[in-house]
Amino acid sequence: MNHETVSLRERVKLPPDPALVEAYYKPAISYGAKYLFPEEMRIHVAHGLMLARQAIVSPSDMVAILKVVAELQAAGPEALDIDYLQEDLYSYSERYIVSRLGADVGGRLHTARSRNDLNVTAWRMVLRRRLLAVAEAVSGLRETCLTLADTHADTIMPGYTHTQHAQPMSLGYYFLAYADVLERDAARLAGALDRCDRCPLGAGALTTTAFPIDRDYTAELLGFPRLVEVAYDAVSARDDAHETVSALAIMMTGLSRVATDLQEWNTLEYGFIELSDAFSSVSSIMPQKKNPQGLEHIKAAAAYVTGALTTVLASSKNTHFADVNDGVTALNASTIDAVDRTMLAVAVARGVFETFAARPDIMLHSAEIGFGTATELADIIVRETGLSFRKAHNIVGWVVREALENKRTALSLTAGDITRASQALFNVPCDLSEETVRRALNPRDNVLARTVQGGPAPANVREMVSRRRTGLAAENQRIRFVRQRLDDADQRLADAVLQLG
Repeated sequence: MNHETVSLRERVKLPPDPALVEAYYKPAISYGAKYLFPEEMRIHVAHGLMLARQAIVSPSDMVAILKVVAELQAAGPEALDIDYLQEDLYSYSERYIVSRLGADVGGRLHTARSRNDLNVTAWRMVLRRRLLAVAEAVSGLRETCLTLADTHADTIMPGYTHTQHAQPMSLGYYFLAYADVLERDAARLAGALDRCDRCPLGAGALTTTAFPIDRDYTAELLGFPRLVEVAYDAVSARDDAHETVSALAIMMTGLSRVATDLQEWNTLEYGFIELSDAFSSVSSIMPQKKNPQGLEHIKAAAAYVTGALTTVLASSKNTHFADVNDGVTALNASTIDAVDRTMLAVAVARGVFETFAARPDIMLHSAEIGFGTATELADIIVRETGLSFRKAHNIVGWVVREALENKRTALSLTAGDITRASQALFNVPCDLSEETVRRALNPRDNVLARTVQGGPAPANVREMVSRRRTGLAAENQRIRFVRQRLDDADQRLADAVLQLG
């Protein structure tokens, strides 16, 4: 083994201060080993193949270099001799290669490249694969919501606004609405992936290089469909991270709102659903407790992701538009943390959604007694008597107030109540049959009558579910296409190494 070594610290005389090592070097190298190592190895191979192809480095030297890179790739980051005198993982990888081949051969791999473009390329590759995993998880959650929408299209329950009974709907309609939110979340994530999936390699420090490199070739070997063309942009901007965490924070905010509803519906006071034991916890002192642990975790994870968005944006805010650690590098840890927390939270949400038990009888009874049918009663007064909606609204409002003051439920309202209110308010008759009032106050009939496009009638819901499943299939195909592109790139990279020698 050649023990010749090189350093990147020729410009400075002193070793890094222990405080800086603890605060910056160790975390940076730890994150590099945990996340970047496989992608950096791919980049070394792609860049090396390009250098040989462009006759910048001789094929014989590059064969020797790539053999050592392959050995290091197989051994893993544990093979690196880390003394914390260098600030990042790459420095130790280069030192490893030089120690095996000598500076004259091993030192050629970094020709026409900077750590700047190397690092942002590696982080984009890490983020790209994680965004694909999140997209797959979101598709799974969407499928679960569409299944719930179909299954519970006839499960009648109160709809709420301002936490008050508003109008009857179905549990399926609720999950259809959330499936559409997830569809938009998926579109935001797809946009973030598209803009992340661009190759900065070849940008160098900030102005490319005078060597005749082929940036398109390295991008192709690494599975990128396009470049971040302007080199200065490639190493200075991190809107790939900003956009990713923004999309995640929006998605987790929506998911936390659904978790809040389900947590409330899971209480004794509502009794609409019961969470599975598998997503619940217990109390150490109160034997009756069954706590909604899964839902509470989702809400906590949403807080972390929102915090990550603040961190990611604040890291870059008021930094120079150039390669600077605070604006370009410091946000990586929070970005990856946000992605990983989101992925886990979505998995928990899917499990909760697929395993909770609905209680349709309790939901229906709540909808029957809670005056959510009052809007339909007002509408029927308009249709049957010709009174204006505002007058009908006043009449029904009077009737509801009188009923509540006398501790009556919506089930007890009669045509006589309507007539008395109409006479008292406007001195006009309002003759409705008891059967008409009964129909107006029936939550199921209310839902069946909402056949306007986008309404909760079960036939509407099932037709919308069918259309959305077609869209989801197209989204899944897009995800598979991107993943196949990355797999194909890995194969091209391996094949190109074999062809080199």
